[in-house]
Amino acid sequence: MSLEKLISDLKNGIGMIRVNAAAELGKSKDKGAEKALIEALGDENMAVRNNAAFSLGELGSQDAVPQLIALFSDSEERVRKSAVKALGMIGMREAIESIIRLLATDQSLIVKKSAIRSLGQIGGPKALQAVEPFTVSPDVILAAVAKQAIEKNKH
Repeated sequence: MSLEKLISDLKNGIGMIRVNAAAELGKSKDKGAEKALIEALGDENMAVRNNAAFSLGELGSQDAVPQLIALFSDSEERVRKSAVKALGMIGMREAIESIIRLLATDQSLIVKKSAIRSLGQIGGPKALQAVEPFTVSPDVILAAVAKQAIEKNKH
């Protein structure tokens, strides 16, 4: 499907058409989709916001970093998870402070797990320092993800 058709579906489609278009635009790897995907981060449909956030990560969209960080206050944990995951995929060190704040304040374990992974992907002393305490978390999944993040950065 053409980029223009997918963007049109994202903006004008109904329900699952918009959801699928948001996902397909990321898979397209076409940077021409960035503007439409950034706009879709404000969609009323949680699944559209979720897919748009992840797709921006797939595109490596540095322009979307402020809007992805803004999604940390989204009411849906899946959207927050996708936003923080996208930031890890993009790998911008400028996002580290915001991810650390999210890790400290978000109650969702899936969001925390994604935040730890993203900090590991971005790397650097500040990111890994924030991950370190989670290596002894009573939650075995968080502990395992934190250990992986630190181990990944040793090489």
